[in-house]
Amino acid sequence: MPWLQLRLAITPEQASTYEDALLDVGAVSVTFMDAEDQPIFEPDLGTTPLWSHTHLLALFEADTDETALLAHLQLLCGGKLPEHQIEHIADQDWERSWMDNFQPMRFGRRLWIVPSWHEAPEPDAVNLLLDPGLAFGTGTHPTTALCLEWLDGQDLDGCTVLDFGCGSGILAIAALLLGAPQAVGTDIDPQALEASRDNASRNGIDPARFPVYLPEQLPQQAADVVVANILAGPLVSLAPQITALVKSGGRLALSGILAEQADEVRAAYERAFELDPTTLKDGWVRISGIRR
Repeated sequence: MPWLQLRLAITPEQASTYEDALLDVGAVSVTFMDAEDQPIFEPDLGTTPLWSHTHLLALFEADTDETALLAHLQLLCGGKLPEHQIEHIADQDWERSWMDNFQPMRFGRRLWIVPSWHEAPEPDAVNLLLDPGLAFGTGTHPTTALCLEWLDGQDLDGCTVLDFGCGSGILAIAALLLGAPQAVGTDIDPQALEASRDNASRNGIDPARFPVYLPEQLPQQAADVVVANILAGPLVSLAPQITALVKSGGRLALSGILAEQADEVRAAYERAFELDPTTLKDGWVRISGIRR
């Protein structure tokens, strides 16, 4: 069905007032959107931060009276409305539209990430079947792309791989498809472990080749290759633990790091690793190296 959409340009301080008011006047959904492509990184626990310039999108049924809607909203909020715009959204196949946003993606020379509803562009390439889902890691984020490109460039024959903070399992599964005989995944979220198992099964991976663990259950056995695509803060605080999981002469790749955080993360690992030059992609970085 078609919809009436009201877009409001608000500040974080106005968010709660306008969200409540929009629901009171009949909005069927309210969505916050970044108005300026401004990242929010590592918020404090228990907080829900918003961007300094936020768009609030509210959907109403198509026959909603625009004049009455704006007047009622102004009364509820006690003053002049912020900059706003009303749009009429045509009916469409929303599921089809959502699916069309996800196309096969190539990483490096050999590896493709292919949604289940698409044919593989190169059937003879290394094709990882993965659909967008709740767990982080579908290849669309620069940090995931940086790690996938790094894995594609590695010789993984005979190597054990550890995916630290495995999310969807995309990095470990890619490593297995690229030639690693064994991979291990760990994550603090049980849902991520379930997503990793499901995605491994979809790609024909024997569960014995890809066990997954909560951190407290992870066997303390060093791997030939460790990838950790998490956040800069945990990468720094967990540096001793992550370092101990890499064999002497083994390889490490870290991401989830903004460019301005690279020096801090490098400093946490440079004594134990011979680090490569930092690799940058869209404001995010990858730090890799070999264990001394």
